[in-house]
Amino acid sequence: MSFSIQVNDQPFDADPRPGQCLRTYLRERGWFGVKKGCDAGDCGACTVQVDGEPVHSCLYPAVRADGRSVTTVEGLAKDGELHPMQRRFLDAQGFQCGFCTAGFLMTSSALTEHQLDDLPRSLKGNLCRCTGYRAIEDAIRGVTHTELPCAGQAVGRNLGAPAGPQVVTGTARYTFDLEVEGLLHLKLLRSAHPHARIVSIDTSAALRVPGVHAVLTHHDAPERLYSSARHEHPTEDPDDTRVLDDVVRFAGQRVAAVVADSEGAAEEGCRRIVVEYEQLPYVIDPELAMAAGAPVLHPKGPESRIARAEANVCGEVHGEIGSVEQGFAAADLVYEESFRTQRVQHASLETHGCVVYFEEDEQGAERIVVRSSTQVPFLTRRALCDLYDLPQEYVRVVAGRVGGGFGGKQEMLTEDIAVLAALKLHRPVKLEFTRAEQFHGATTRHPFTIAFKAGATRDGVLTALQLRVVANTGAYGNHGPAVMFHSVGESMAVYRAPHKKVDAYSVYTNCVPAGAFRGYGLGQVTFAVESAMDEMARRLGIDPLVFRERNIIGPGEPMLSPGGEEEDLHIASYGLDQCLGVVRAAIAEDRSAATAPEGWLVGHGAALSMIATGPPGGHFADATVKLLEDGGYDIAVGTAEFGNGTTTVHKQITAGALGTTVDRIAIRQSDTDVVRHDTGAFGSAGTVVAGKAVMKAANALAERILSFAAEHARTPRALCRLLAEAVECEGRPVSLKELFEAAREQGVALSADGHWGGSPRSVAFNAQWFSLAVDPDSGEIRILRSVHAADAGKVMNPMQCRGQVEGGVAQALGATLFEQVLVDEAGQVTTAAFRRYRLPAYADVPRTEVHFMETSDAIGPLGAKSMSESPFNPVAPAFANALRDATGVRFTEVPLLRDRVWQRLAERRARP
Repeated sequence: MSFSIQVNDQPFDADPRPGQCLRTYLRERGWFGVKKGCDAGDCGACTVQVDGEPVHSCLYPAVRADGRSVTTVEGLAKDGELHPMQRRFLDAQGFQCGFCTAGFLMTSSALTEHQLDDLPRSLKGNLCRCTGYRAIEDAIRGVTHTELPCAGQAVGRNLGAPAGPQVVTGTARYTFDLEVEGLLHLKLLRSAHPHARIVSIDTSAALRVPGVHAVLTHHDAPERLYSSARHEHPTEDPDDTRVLDDVVRFAGQRVAAVVADSEGAAEEGCRRIVVEYEQLPYVIDPELAMAAGAPVLHPKGPESRIARAEANVCGEVHGEIGSVEQGFAAADLVYEESFRTQRVQHASLETHGCVVYFEEDEQGAERIVVRSSTQVPFLTRRALCDLYDLPQEYVRVVAGRVGGGFGGKQEMLTEDIAVLAALKLHRPVKLEFTRAEQFHGATTRHPFTIAFKAGATRDGVLTALQLRVVANTGAYGNHGPAVMFHSVGESMAVYRAPHKKVDAYSVYTNCVPAGAFRGYGLGQVTFAVESAMDEMARRLGIDPLVFRERNIIGPGEPMLSPGGEEEDLHIASYGLDQCLGVVRAAIAEDRSAATAPEGWLVGHGAALSMIATGPPGGHFADATVKLLEDGGYDIAVGTAEFGNGTTTVHKQITAGALGTTVDRIAIRQSDTDVVRHDTGAFGSAGTVVAGKAVMKAANALAERILSFAAEHARTPRALCRLLAEAVECEGRPVSLKELFEAAREQGVALSADGHWGGSPRSVAFNAQWFSLAVDPDSGEIRILRSVHAADAGKVMNPMQCRGQVEGGVAQALGATLFEQVLVDEAGQVTTAAFRRYRLPAYADVPRTEVHFMETSDAIGPLGAKSMSESPFNPVAPAFANALRDATGVRFTEVPLLRDRVWQRLAERRARP
């Protein structure tokens, strides 16, 4: 019996493969709007409609679609007109990275009126990691937030993302949304042991699997050690990693790679590899890892940059300002407590992966192209060239639209092994992580243990602050020392105290490696510091806001941390007092307690945070802006777009400088062919570093065009004015097209370059406030109200920046309430699926009231500061402080699981 299916009104009769799901059947036929997010029906990114009903196509057998009509996001638009729901998502900016958007569109466009009245239930099958869901709800409800562009007045307006039309129609191209002829598939065999030496590997049976082309082991890999972490200065991270190693140090480490015609053949090849291991002693707890007699995970190499390999200390920092002993002696209250934070997964819906293929450059020379889901294309190219001794001109790294990052893609986790396979076979190769591999083969947030001790006088003045921090960096030190150093920086510097001391350790264990994660260590230590500040205020009988106001640094004060002073860090604008003012106003006007169920405990709490607007040590960006033949403009900039909104901001900056509208500006980005260098889209640098480079280039081009126009029209430069489509020269318009032609005839390039090195840096401030209700009989917590104050300097795009704040709060709420990557006694991850690792869904996230402060930064472009990371940091302590206010119990460990809350409340009731 023949198979027949209609996809977006097009007939197909190709039979699906045995067991093939509808998602892969559709993607193989070019319908790339259907995304792969989990392969388990948990995230909804693959949602399509079958005969008008939404289904998760990763669970839907393709054979069941026989005789049915399937609609993907590409088929929603009819006769060149967007579907009403697509138009709503555009008008409300109901997306950020956009990887989940097709799934939300396919679900929401099929909802009945009854289902629209119960969105928490109706959207339970679709997850978003970026937006915080408010923008998605607004889109479904038909709320408009976007504004029309206005020539020369782009900054400060709610302009939609340039790629919005492509996102809502499913035509935006993410990493794997392309067809490559002759593509081979790579799969990884991973270790089941936490620590072992590979004695032998028998690959013969794997090589006999039909379709298998090669099996790569440590014998095929370079001996060179490197770090998977990507920084401008590679010396920030220890060199402790091999592409394939003969020693495995965590359960999940890659042991071998199989390259085959299909993923199925590659997976079967992995199953047939026979590995003989010599199992070695392992250690999971970082305190035990530092103790005498613990197994040593990494030998100390001459240039490894491991702080103390013999004690498994990857990196450490020790410092003291003044004498904390004197400070404690002078205190009326000395408070000590230990706080713990857990592993958290980035859970970006697009998994790690890359496609490697070969092309000819403009001169006809062959080179290798790496299309990767990365935040750092330039740093990845540099690392690949160093690893394989390749000239830079031979390697091109391209990031398409990236489906979420949050720091997790500031790593080289797939490109190194895929390039090794491509070089060996001289064939295109694809490696795409499964969702399970994201949990046990990628990286997590660092788990921290923080011992806090502080002293204060009875009138609420801090006399001493002391921290002992132990960060579990896992089996490898990627980002370990830098995260540890950053964690004890701004978290302590935001408070003035004459005496401060820090002892911090980043420790190797036989666990899945940790890495860069939103906040970069600050969120963990801020949880401890802000919880402690709240507790000290309560014990002193002082309002927690008043206690903070007496001790926070002010404008012009030095930011002192015992970890070392960062000389290029300045308070170039100050909005922390305004942030606390927003919290005070929320408390004064709050009536949310009246909505709590009868018998529930009600409380409120706040926390603050400070973060540097960019990483230390330099973060470089180059940009070029040029006039085009049609009178429009082109921006070339290296930074990647993954929902951070830098594309929109860069066009807004350029439109303002050139007196034009954003729709007349094209942008090329995240491609090592585009510009000279860009450190990458991390450390909140997209606006304040790459944006500043774009601003410099745009301003320089405006001056160049005006000068050329004055000469061309024989008009004094002072009488020339740049308009959207022309230069007005003494009242007479000269079109930009005419100027372009005149410049071309004279051999003049109407283009300009901009560069920014990321230094000096400013600081941004945030404050979060919650009102909560707690059921003492079950431990259930309801958020009655959520308020966030953000000091982002001059806000370039309020709609977009609000989305960054809401997404940060939502992600932080997940980490506060239930997200945790669990490992067993052997370090094996036991939460390697979304249904076991709970992500915040629509029903879990409240609408957060976002307030922006009235500041303008002296360093950032046009007064702007960064905001992508910082909203995350004060959420957990604010929540814990509200819980303390409601229950009288100080919770010192996250996540604040319902059973954990219930147990603590039951214990409190049982005490006499």
